[in-house]
Amino acid sequence: MITQANVMDSPVVSRADAARAESAAPATRPLYWSVRRELWENRSLYVAPLLVAAVVLFGFIISTIGLPHRRRAVMLLDEAHQRSAIGMPYDLAASMILITSFIVAAFYCFDALYGERRDRSLLFWKSLPVSDRTTVLSKASIPMAVMPAIAFTITIVTQMLMLWWSTTILLLSGLSPAAVFPRFRFLPSPYILIYGLVTIVLWHAPIYSWFLLVSAWAKRAVFLIAVLPFLVIAAVEKMAFNTSYFGLFLKYRLIGGATEAFVFRSNPPQLTPVNYLLTPGLWLGLLFAAACLAVAVRRRRDRESI
Repeated sequence: MITQANVMDSPVVSRADAARAESAAPATRPLYWSVRRELWENRSLYVAPLLVAAVVLFGFIISTIGLPHRRRAVMLLDEAHQRSAIGMPYDLAASMILITSFIVAAFYCFDALYGERRDRSLLFWKSLPVSDRTTVLSKASIPMAVMPAIAFTITIVTQMLMLWWSTTILLLSGLSPAAVFPRFRFLPSPYILIYGLVTIVLWHAPIYSWFLLVSAWAKRAVFLIAVLPFLVIAAVEKMAFNTSYFGLFLKYRLIGGATEAFVFRSNPPQLTPVNYLLTPGLWLGLLFAAACLAVAVRRRRDRESI
């Protein structure tokens, strides 16, 4: 019988031995430690959003110069405009952190499976009692689960610090912030943020999965292979037929999830989960994501170092 310790000492492990060793451990332990390894090796996953949050906080602190005067002017407006003006910096902070998280997650996917072949560490990682499926799923969980959790935490902390700073400025100037809180509606915003993150992640799942598949397959220029063909198709369609159907499809795949999950005519935005769940693009995208991950597992199983 092959034990996990014996497998760890062996320089080369067959797939069957790795599967048996992995099944001998608790079901979630290999996945848990694989995810932790990704975080240890890719500190930019949380450093980049933290840096953006620091820049946002610095800019917000600078913008609070003259805040009491502006707040008096805002309070003369109707309630809808008050809510929009007061909540705008907080919405902007959340948007910048979320956009940064998406960019970081995309570039992580480009290098996730390609990097271990490029630096020839693939054979070492394959010698561990962790299956190819667990490895690919751990890498897929970074953009689809870990990064949203990081973005949510950083966003909430950033907004709380912004709220604390603006409240302090108003109190020092003799203004009571009590009239601000009903218009700010800070308490419901975490629930809206969680809903938004979940819907965006599910909508972007095929994008992340496609990037991981290309990362497992390409020998070089992962970014160009993953992105350039779509841009070329859109450009050729525009030049040949003067239409933009494929370009509109790409745009819909990037930002269409927000329009399906929210109605932005109201403030705060109205949540439409039923409409989102009934959207064919959501389920077709998830099927495509599952197929990409399955192929990525197969490609990693058969690939060697570059």
